[in-house]
Amino acid sequence: MTRKNIYLLLLILGTAFWGISFSITKIAIGYGSSTVFLFYRFFLATIVLSLLFSKSLKKVSLKTFTIGAELAVPLMLGIYLQTLGIKYSSASQTSFVAGTTVILIPILKIILYRKLAPAKVWIAASLALVGLSIISVKSDFTINIGDLYTIIGAFGFAYYLIRVEKHAKNVAIITTIVPMFGVCTLLSLALVMVDSNRIWFPVHQEFWTGIFYCAILSTAYMYSISNLAQQYLSSEQVSIIYLFEPIFGAIAASFLLGELLTWKLVLGGSLIFFGMLISELKINKFKFLTQRMINAE
Repeated sequence: MTRKNIYLLLLILGTAFWGISFSITKIAIGYGSSTVFLFYRFFLATIVLSLLFSKSLKKVSLKTFTIGAELAVPLMLGIYLQTLGIKYSSASQTSFVAGTTVILIPILKIILYRKLAPAKVWIAASLALVGLSIISVKSDFTINIGDLYTIIGAFGFAYYLIRVEKHAKNVAIITTIVPMFGVCTLLSLALVMVDSNRIWFPVHQEFWTGIFYCAILSTAYMYSISNLAQQYLSSEQVSIIYLFEPIFGAIAASFLLGELLTWKLVLGGSLIFFGMLISELKINKFKFLTQRMINAE
């Protein structure tokens, strides 16, 4: 099995960890401050990764530290806003809305690199927009504040993946991972210091269980695998694997939180999901194969 395929499997496993983390995070932050939760999550992840990548730490240079710090900003933005989204919305709904990262990547590439996206991207984006409207827009045409946080956070995740893809071609991306989470820890600490509702040591076990789960599995594991995978996969290819996340998220929310899959969530989520699939279809290859079949006849 090639390294590319190994990373594909590891990423799919990671999407399961991510999907489950929506429900676990919602439970955890119900017993404590979301900023304190993020601080402990990043702090523990940094310690774990420092031990796992101890040899790579010796190879960290000013350049790779700077890259890690750069990547930390959009990653921190994405995770912080997503955590706020989970607080004010359902876990299953947040997981589907967060999946719009897949659509945003090619759109952001148009803005950053001035390359016009193919028609399939606009079709996909339109489907995703309709799906988001069904899920998020209420009868009085207002948008759930939690979904709004999650959508803005999705831009952060999309930009983060684009930058990882670029840097993975030029540096040993593994040397940026620990600095990246170290900076995320400092940024989250800054948020804690301005949070008037902070409680440093919540007494509820659910809070600490959530921290250990999210720090080790959905942070240390998933983001490390994702960054390393982008040495072999593009940001679009990585993001298409993230399609599994909302599926796992909805299933976990049903079992752990008792959330019901309403018709709005099923319909809107399906449109977002199909929009994501369309954005990644290799239409040119499909046309080529179709033409060959016609010629063969």
